Amino acid sequence: MGELALIFAFALGPALCVGAAGALALRLLRGRSVTVHIVTLLVVAVTAMVAAVAAVAEAMFLSAHDRDVVLITVAAAAMVSLTVGWLFGRRLAAAAVWADQARQRERQIEQGRRDLVAWVSHDLRTPLAGLRAMAEALEDRVVDDPATVSEYHHRIRVETDRMTRLVDDLFELSRINAGALRLTMSAVPLGDVVSDAVASTAPLATACRVHLLAPDSGWPTVLASEPELARVVGNLLINAVRYTPSEGTVRVEAGAETDWAWLAVADTCGGIPEDDLPRVFDVAFRGERARTPRPSTGEVASSGGLGLAIVRGLVEAHGGRVQVRNTTTGCRFEVRLPRPRTI
Repeated sequence: MGELALIFAFALGPALCVGAAGALALRLLRGRSVTVHIVTLLVVAVTAMVAAVAAVAEAMFLSAHDRDVVLITVAAAAMVSLTVGWLFGRRLAAAAVWADQARQRERQIEQGRRDLVAWVSHDLRTPLAGLRAMAEALEDRVVDDPATVSEYHHRIRVETDRMTRLVDDLFELSRINAGALRLTMSAVPLGDVVSDAVASTAPLATACRVHLLAPDSGWPTVLASEPELARVVGNLLINAVRYTPSEGTVRVEAGAETDWAWLAVADTCGGIPEDDLPRVFDVAFRGERARTPRPSTGEVASSGGLGLAIVRGLVEAHGGRVQVRNTTTGCRFEVRLPRPRTI
């Protein structure tokens, strides 16, 4: 029993020294990645085992040959342990990072849901209060002159249209987030879609005194679902017109590469703060600290902050991507979509 205790003491000393050095190393590496920490722990454990075996082998007065056999055997086991530990350590570190990112993403989504509910509640409460007040005024005959009655009817229609657009946006966004969007892909001439979107946005641009420009030719063909693509182009144009000051310009242009086509909507809004650029496509982000929209009057009703979020969702559903950058006089939204394959 005493001999075993002595062997334990011989093994414990070097192992403790290696463990202390490993603890110091881990303390110095506390700002590094999970993989580095896992590999360091494995190295410390294996090195402590090797040091203990070497110390015991030396204390047992083995022959040089026997000692070398023991050390080679231990070294081989140590190499296998470190290799397997490193491989699984990387997987464990990746899983830990993925889990942390998933938790952060979940928190962001939950925060986005709360923000969306707050935005929608605000955007619905305001017109509903106005509708109720105007309806009660008409019902109680508080106003009876034809001009005021006509104005009240006009305002009721405008606010109803605004709420309808907001509900439509919410429905579209819910389909995108739920993965329930079903696209019927075909070769779509981009010029036709842009022409229809420009015609639909022209009254708004005229009311805002914004010049809406688009070339007559040179439009590529893209692989897309036409209704959703029309929604993308329309949302981009409406967004650009709303944030462009009077006598400003909104320009639509496009081009093609080997496998991709691009569509750009550039305006003269004055630009977006660099800190806000990554958030432009977030749900309910309206950019109060970025571009300043014109006051909501008549048909130029404010949006619910969902238009660009819908654009990103629809573009990504097509396998494309959308980005925004500042220009000298404003900003430029660019959509990239795949082109149909030619046989």
